[in-house]
Amino acid sequence: MFKNAIVRTPCPEMINGLSSVTLGKPDYSKAMDQHARYVDALRNCGLEVKVLEADSRFPDSTFVEDVALCTPHCAIITNPGAPSRNREKLEMKPVLQTYYKQVESIKTPGILDAGDVMMVGQHFYIGISERTNVEGAEQLIGILEKYGMTGSKVPLQKMLHLKSGLSYLEQNKLLVTGEFIHHPAFNSFHRIEVDPDESYAANSLWVNSTVLVPAGFPNTREKIEQAGYHTLSLDVSEFQKLDGGLSCLSLRF
Repeated sequence: MFKNAIVRTPCPEMINGLSSVTLGKPDYSKAMDQHARYVDALRNCGLEVKVLEADSRFPDSTFVEDVALCTPHCAIITNPGAPSRNREKLEMKPVLQTYYKQVESIKTPGILDAGDVMMVGQHFYIGISERTNVEGAEQLIGILEKYGMTGSKVPLQKMLHLKSGLSYLEQNKLLVTGEFIHHPAFNSFHRIEVDPDESYAANSLWVNSTVLVPAGFPNTREKIEQAGYHTLSLDVSEFQKLDGGLSCLSLRF
């Protein structure tokens, strides 16, 4: 169960954030409303939410998940692979030090986005992508082992981040799409397959027995409910335009 979450208010410059999709520029006013509803949803799931001020130096800084990994035993400041985002980590470290006694860091030449890291109990799956290299993953595994946890590497072929195509919903159930549907690393899970035309919804978010699901993907939401979960639908269309999903918008611990 999670107790806390950290989010950052979107800045007006988010309309010029990084994107690999062609869905148009975000509507800033709409994004602010969607973000407020997201924060409300986290609070309704029982989390105490710390809302950081917008940071106009970094257009993508509302996607706080990439710059840190929060584990049960320590926090880890990552070394984001996108140059325009790398210095965001400097702003997150003092925030996490108010919650954690132990704050570790990934060092260059290792790069790592925490959007490439999926926590399953005490084990962490680490995607090797354009934003996370082998050196960064191996540094992370070394840190995890220092605290009695484990990690394993999962090379990506198509996805931007590991969690673009996977979401762990607890109870050994995994929401999965695309290249991960038949991936041997996930054979031990009960897999809930997301249809190709709803692949964005593979980034849904388990928060204390409720699964937050992006709005507009009814088949995925129905499958999650059939698997026994309570769901809550949230419109995050403006963040989708920047390759961002529900997990990207918060750190949860």
